[in-house]
Amino acid sequence: MNTDNIVILVTAKDKAEAQKIARGLLAKKLIACANILDGVQSLFWWEGKIDDANETLLVLKSRSEHLKEITVAVKELHSYQVPEVIALPILGGNQDYLNWIKESVK
Repeated sequence: MNTDNIVILVTAKDKAEAQKIARGLLAKKLIACANILDGVQSLFWWEGKIDDANETLLVLKSRSEHLKEITVAVKELHSYQVPEVIALPILGGNQDYLNWIKESVK
């Protein structure tokens, strides 16, 4: 089982910020694809209390070797003090698609 391909979750304050982050990562060839899901409600602990926000979720596809660079780029492009960047391994799937991810990033 090859787990070099990853899915990265990033929440953004709105669709415009999500598009800015996605385009920035695509331009650097750090990701192969970005899905943008608008209208996500998030509940979370922040500064000692439960907070909530309407956000936009980015679902990014890339390779594990680029995670550090992706994290740095997201932090540069993001308005949040502590942006979410969570990577999950892709355990399997359409091999043609998985190959395309590999070919699409630098």
